[in-house]
Amino acid sequence: MLRMTTTAKIIASALTIAMLLILPFSSGCAGPQPLAKPVELTYSNFFPPTHLHSILAEQWIKEVEKRTNNQVKITYYPGGSLTPAAKIYDGVVQGISDLGMSALAYTVGRFPASELIDMPHGYPNGWVATKVANDFYQKFKPAEFNDVQVLYFHAHGPGVIFTTKKPVRQLEDLKGLVIRSTGVGTKIVEALGGRGYGAAQGEAYELMAKNVIDGSYTPREVLKGWKQAEVVKYVTGCYDVGNTTDMFVVMNKNKWNSLPASVQKAIMEVSQEWIEKHGMVWDYYDEEAMKYFKTFEGRELIELAKPEMARWVAAAVEPLISGYIKDKSAQGLPAADYEKYLRERVSHWKGKSPSTAQSVEWVKKELEPLAAEKK
Repeated sequence: MLRMTTTAKIIASALTIAMLLILPFSSGCAGPQPLAKPVELTYSNFFPPTHLHSILAEQWIKEVEKRTNNQVKITYYPGGSLTPAAKIYDGVVQGISDLGMSALAYTVGRFPASELIDMPHGYPNGWVATKVANDFYQKFKPAEFNDVQVLYFHAHGPGVIFTTKKPVRQLEDLKGLVIRSTGVGTKIVEALGGRGYGAAQGEAYELMAKNVIDGSYTPREVLKGWKQAEVVKYVTGCYDVGNTTDMFVVMNKNKWNSLPASVQKAIMEVSQEWIEKHGMVWDYYDEEAMKYFKTFEGRELIELAKPEMARWVAAAVEPLISGYIKDKSAQGLPAADYEKYLRERVSHWKGKSPSTAQSVEWVKKELEPLAAEKK
């Protein structure tokens, strides 16, 4: 009996050791697995430090570090301080930064499938545009993003016309005006009779202040987020031709592939949660930006009457989208399917967004205090 007991103890001990060796590699183990040392990453963003989308990026970093048990450490570079807005995507591909946030429209022609998202599709607000942009990627997984790991997208509410000196009350008023715009926005401005001027948001304030340009085609958000209300005198609410701008958050592919699966999972979970937050920030900004704009003397919001708005749509929206479908279909992209899907998703998400009041309340409580600390 003694010999059997000893043998049993030896077998039990061996099984225990085997389980201890196997357990760390089992798929059911909770939480990220320990790394020899923390993974150090860099994050480049074109939004200035006090902008709420920059604040959200910082909060994303903190949440990722928390959920990976500080096995990931991220150094943040806002305001284009590491790579300028138009170079952020290529900077991620090349490894200048490991992560990046910027606008697809800053690299015209680089993202032919996603370009359609920016065109006017009746986006009522940034929350809906953000949901649609993420749905589009998940549905079609365009090859244009194969050189990075996509984390998520967000997109602003409908673009409007800003002018610094001349009010735009009808289509003819745009003729000859130099209007800052990017990507699809430039095509819309030119279809409406204006002259497009390619520049990032970080340049817009100075360009308008120095009268290099007559205005900008952009979301209302920048009146407050980029302080452009200080130089803009007129806002023309041309919402039916209002584009959006699809903005990416991506990661260097090789760096992503080097991460343990548990760390990848944590990053993707946080990213999914941040989609909703960015959508609410866009809606907050559109509301608060107009309030901020009206605090300046001599400012005017011009709302187009329905017949006038219909003229703008006929001039810009219909030809733009039909031209896109023709051109991109000839290049082998399922452009008609893209357009059909976008229309369906806008219809799906309309009416499902938090109310403007809810978005404003959430931002004021959760993010405004953080932004105030940076001023």
